[in-house]
Amino acid sequence: MNSLFLSNLLQIKVVENVADATEKSNQMTLSFFDLAVKGGWVMIPILILAIIAVYIFFERYYAIKKASAEERNFMNQIKDYIHDGKTDAAISLCQATNTPLSRMIEKGIRRIGRPLNDINAAIENVGNLEISKLERGLPTMATVSGGAPMIGFLGTVMGMIQAFYRMANAGNNIDFSQLSGGIYQAMVTTVAGLIVGIIAYFAYNILVARVDKVVSLLEARTTEFMDLLNEPVN
Repeated sequence: MNSLFLSNLLQIKVVENVADATEKSNQMTLSFFDLAVKGGWVMIPILILAIIAVYIFFERYYAIKKASAEERNFMNQIKDYIHDGKTDAAISLCQATNTPLSRMIEKGIRRIGRPLNDINAAIENVGNLEISKLERGLPTMATVSGGAPMIGFLGTVMGMIQAFYRMANAGNNIDFSQLSGGIYQAMVTTVAGLIVGIIAYFAYNILVARVDKVVSLLEARTTEFMDLLNEPVN
């Protein structure tokens, strides 16, 4: 009888402990929205920068991916047309392909008959324009990667100033609940700014690496085209 009573008492105690732990956990848990609200108005520019970074990354990623796509037989067909003297057919192929490489090769074909230095200069000019198009938005991404953490630190300083101001006014009657708002703002804005800055930094370097890959491809194909023009005529 006593053992049954003790068993029931232990079960009730365990249930009460679990309920208390669950209640405390629910009270201590904050949603992402609650944290954002605690950060104050400084979270708004950080959020805007995050949206800008995400948009630039995906828009540039797919644009660069499209620019790096290369038709398997494009250069072979260009070689055949040039050897056969079919420059019009080669130009039509370039216009139908519609890539940075095809536009560079088209400019070179249209300059056939001029000195090779002029042809090479014309191709390089088109290539520079194409690369500048691919790099559009990258300076903004770099600005986000450096600016977001700085805005977060600004929120940190503002939050700490607010906390110390309340502490100074409270005198000896310091109520830590009055300081919590400023401390929350200080911590949340720092974390948010660093998260956005770190993500933007890695995204920027990914895009730069892909642009460099496209540049290497264009340089290799340009050299191949110039070698074609340098071949002796049979």
